[in-house]
Amino acid sequence: MRRIAAIIPVLLAPATPAPAGDHGAGLYAEHCAACHGAALEGQPGWQRPNPDGTYPAPPHDETGHTWHHGDGLLTDYVRLGGAETLARRGVSGFVSAMPAFGEVLSDQDIAAVLGYIRSTWPRRVQDIQRARTAAETSEGN
Repeated sequence: MRRIAAIIPVLLAPATPAPAGDHGAGLYAEHCAACHGAALEGQPGWQRPNPDGTYPAPPHDETGHTWHHGDGLLTDYVRLGGAETLARRGVSGFVSAMPAFGEVLSDQDIAAVLGYIRSTWPRRVQDIQRARTAAETSEGN
């Protein structure tokens, strides 16, 4: 029984733990993990809409689509929430339940959370996302 008790914390730990004292990891655990998962795994069925048309929270690890977007979009998504960000960018046909965190998290906090998420991705995925950020910046988005 003692062996099982010793293993449980290991099984419940994030797949890619952040360094001790990582501000972004702490903010992620506090504000994001309840929906997006402690190990950034997202909710089951995240690619299929719920009955109300919203989508379950996607993973933020390399299996999701977070890395397909530049930092500007990701920052807006966290700050303004999904619905407002999509409306401002003229995106229709997708309903997001992501709430706004701009009243709770500063821009520095949002950057720290995004930095933590990026730090868990393989180098190849980080490079692709960095290129997307550069393209997004040159497009003025």
